[in-house]
Amino acid sequence: MKNILITGGAGFIGSNFIRYLLEKEPDLEIIDLDILGYAGSLENLKGLPDPERHTFVQGDICDADLVNKLMQEHKIDTIVHFAAESHVDRSILGPAPFVQTNVFGTLTLLEAAKQAWGDTRRDTPSAGEQNGHFHHISTDEVFGTLAPDEPAFVESTAYDPRSPYSASKASSDHLVRSYFHTYGLPLTVTNCSNNYGPYQFPEKLIPLMILNATQGKPLPIYGDGLQIRDWLHVEDHCEAIYLVLKGGKMGETYNVGGGNQPANLDLVNRICSILDLVHPASVPYSSLISYVRDRPGHDRRYAVDSSKIKAELGWEPHHSLEEGLSDTVKWYLDNMDWVETILKEKDYQAWLDKNYEERGKK
Repeated sequence: MKNILITGGAGFIGSNFIRYLLEKEPDLEIIDLDILGYAGSLENLKGLPDPERHTFVQGDICDADLVNKLMQEHKIDTIVHFAAESHVDRSILGPAPFVQTNVFGTLTLLEAAKQAWGDTRRDTPSAGEQNGHFHHISTDEVFGTLAPDEPAFVESTAYDPRSPYSASKASSDHLVRSYFHTYGLPLTVTNCSNNYGPYQFPEKLIPLMILNATQGKPLPIYGDGLQIRDWLHVEDHCEAIYLVLKGGKMGETYNVGGGNQPANLDLVNRICSILDLVHPASVPYSSLISYVRDRPGHDRRYAVDSSKIKAELGWEPHHSLEEGLSDTVKWYLDNMDWVETILKEKDYQAWLDKNYEERGKK
């Protein structure tokens, strides 16, 4: 890697990955393409290590002329594709932007990579010989839902998306893999579980609970709160992506999970307990928990088997959920200026009110 194009680098995971890369690769030049939509912000890119090696470009991944220009002018040899519409609730209220960005945007990037690096379908590139590397970030939600006693998702689990968001990501995954088989485009894919950590947009579950609690607002829980997720600290995710870029086998997919499966209600109670210790209020924060009508098509359980990436690349998560949650709570409490800036520059409260008021209380 010498010149890398990161899409969605002003978002939560993308900005964390840029920080990680700048520290790990002292000679790498990063081009960061982000449209600065609802979850992307230049606030996430302040205080980067070695910032002169990071060039920000505001633009749309669906803009083929812009993408091709960046590929040529910066001699891009690696693409890490984070950019996506990624919030299930928003996809239920308006699916069209998810198809546009996640499907057509991915197609635009694939075409640009093929044009820049060539069609190598006659001879599949081996490690160290390819002209470039396209890495696609996806989600465990493409696999659908699991019953309580079912084994965790593996890379070969059949796709069964159940929301417009996960359907759009499943479509993009299929497109990406088709470019490996049809054109020999050197690429890898990772399907990750739910991320958490610094710089996550405040409407996501963990930061939403932290911020609502500190403001004395209700902590809305969908349904019975017994939906199960596998929580992955964003720094562990960044390391997994880096290892795939350095040593992943072309055409392969790697699942990346945090190795834990708390129910949402349990997770929120853990956050409340941490806040009771580090930011005590007059009553326990758990008293703010309220139950709202469940969202349509809400997957009951996710669980990710990360055996493959552990066996092939030696990756495993370093953050326990207890440690990671504690660090995340403290990060938000220590960075309220960031929170306030994000809330002011985005139409956050209006969307939040619409989403949760329509659901009402159970």
